[in-house]
Amino acid sequence: MNSLLLDTNAWTRLAGGDSALLEPIRSANVVYMSVFVLGELLDGFKGGTRESENRKLLRRFLGGAKTRVLEATEATAEHFASLKEHLRRSGTPLPVNDIWIAAHVLETGSLLVSYDVHFKSVPGIRIWTG
Repeated sequence: MNSLLLDTNAWTRLAGGDSALLEPIRSANVVYMSVFVLGELLDGFKGGTRESENRKLLRRFLGGAKTRVLEATEATAEHFASLKEHLRRSGTPLPVNDIWIAAHVLETGSLLVSYDVHFKSVPGIRIWTG
């Protein structure tokens, strides 16, 4: 299955009209959004001046036929724990939410769409390079 997972910054660019993201989204069978990305987005909306418009746009996107929100599972927690320990040992810590997002990428085998270069320190994930 051809799936991708949108990071917070990828969604922000997509919502801002970045057309470079349209083709990978169109060609994916499934587009995942981690519940942790969703939390970051909703937090950002609350801090902004366009909360209602941003929520409507996100709701429309999440209602798409091939879009799925990923909840945390026991498997996600296992990936999280392994990743966090690996990153600690290698001296390459990441923000906690990004470890959860990477855990979802590993759990689903998806391509991560992100502009954060620090994900390159996570073993076993594929990152969209645009």
